[in-house]
Amino acid sequence: MEEQRVGSFRFLIDFSQPLYEQILNQVRSSIAKGEIEMGSKMPSVRDLAQELRMNPNTVMRAYQELERDGLTEKRRGLGTYVTSSSERIASFREQLAITYIDQFLGQMSSLGLSWEDVQQYIRSKQDGNDKEGGDKA
Repeated sequence: MEEQRVGSFRFLIDFSQPLYEQILNQVRSSIAKGEIEMGSKMPSVRDLAQELRMNPNTVMRAYQELERDGLTEKRRGLGTYVTSSSERIASFREQLAITYIDQFLGQMSSLGLSWEDVQQYIRSKQDGNDKEGGDKA
C-alpha cells in the first residue's frame, strides 16, 4: 500500500484493489469524519489522476459518485467542492454507520453468534478484556 498526498488530501492506494472504489471510499470516509472541511475545493480530475498515476476516467467516475451522494458539488468554471451542507454530511455519516453495523452483524451471524454473544464480546472489549478476541461469559 502506498500513501500519496495531493494537496491537503491523503490517499492510501493499493494497486491490487479497484482504484475507483478506493478513491470513493477514502474521500467519503474523510468527509464523514471531518478530515476534509465543508466547502473545500477538491483537486481537479486531471491533477488527482496525474498525482495518483491513474486514468482520469477512474477519478471522474469516483467524483461523479461523490456528487450523486450529495457530498460534492460542481461549480461552473471553478471546479468541484465538498458540500457545505452539514445536514447532508450528517445524514451520509449516519447511513455509513448503519451500513457498517449491518455488515458487522451479518458477519457475526455467519459465525453463528447470537445478539447476546455479540453484546458480551463488545462489553468485554470495552472493558479492556480483549484476550484472544474477548472473554465469553
